Formats: sequence, structure tokens, C-alpha cells
Amino acid sequence: MKKSVILKEEDISAKIQKMAKEILEKNRSVDDIVLVGIRTGGAFLAERLQAAISSLGVSPPPLGILDITLYRDDWTKIAPTPIVGKTELPFSISDRVVVLVDDVLYTGRTVRAAMDALMDYGRPRRIELAILVDRGDVFRELPISSNYVGWVWGTAPEETINVYLKEAGSHDHVAIEEKKAA
Repeated sequence: MKKSVILKEEDISAKIQKMAKEILEKNRSVDDIVLVGIRTGGAFLAERLQAAISSLGVSPPPLGILDITLYRDDWTKIAPTPIVGKTELPFSISDRVVVLVDDVLYTGRTVRAAMDALMDYGRPRRIELAILVDRGDVFRELPISSNYVGWVWGTAPEETINVYLKEAGSHDHVAIEEKKAA
């Protein structure tokens, strides 16, 4: 498999800091904001985003984690017995601005599943989307776009973008990976 690193640890940190500033600029206050990371990569990035917002001298918004396994439209194809993680929303999302956080935006189906899952927990005033890497809209299957994006990187169909984070046992980097032709 061919692998090319497109973002290193310092790039990821800079992109998260940029998104934190943009969230504050757009919303003027964090009083009504909650961060909700999509398990697993989005949850790690939401924690980092919360810390980045705090580093800007404001109180960090509450943080939640959302598992979308059973809301996916392809959950039966994932594995014979999908592993369902725990959703942790220790606050109400009703009438709040939910900043949904994930690592990569590709077809939009993961975000759609996350929005469906969120609706089971309340009715947010607004849902915004923070994405570390957006693969562009060429392969988007649903009309979903990010409000806050670290990096937009177009890819070919045979390529994938993977985000590797220290919280998951790797060193921080983002890579484009391409399967070699057989």
C-alpha cells in the first residue's frame, strides 16, 4: 500500500487551533455551544478542540461523545456483529448549538447518521460541523458540508485519507493511502 503523509503533528495542532478561533468568531460566545465528537476519531478531535477553545481564554464548552454504529445505513455490512460503543452526552442538547466533530468528511453518510442519532437526544437550535480533513465534494453522496474545516484535500476513488492520532496508539499524522494495483 502506498502511503503519503499530508499533515504532521504540528499541522494537526494548527488546524485545530484555527477551527477553535473560527468557532468563537462565528458564535461570539460559548455559552450555548456543546461539542460532540463522533466516536472514535471525532471524539479525540473534539477533546482537542475543547482544549484549543479553552486556550483562547474562554470557558471550554461541554464535551460529549456520540456512537453512531446503529444509525449507519451500512451497519449490516460492517461486521457480522457490529461493536456498539457508548454515547456520552452528560448535558441536554436541546436549544443548544451542537458542534459535531469528526476526522474526515467523505460521502456525508457518517454525518447524516450522527444527525439522526442526535435527534434522539433532543432538538438542537443548530448543528454545525467541524472536520479535520474534507475530501471535497466530488464523492459526496448527501448535501452535507462542513462549517469549520482544517484542510480540504481532493482524492481519487482508489485513495483513502486516514487520520492517525496518539490517543489511538499512533503518532499524530494524516495520510493518503492508495492500494497498489494487483
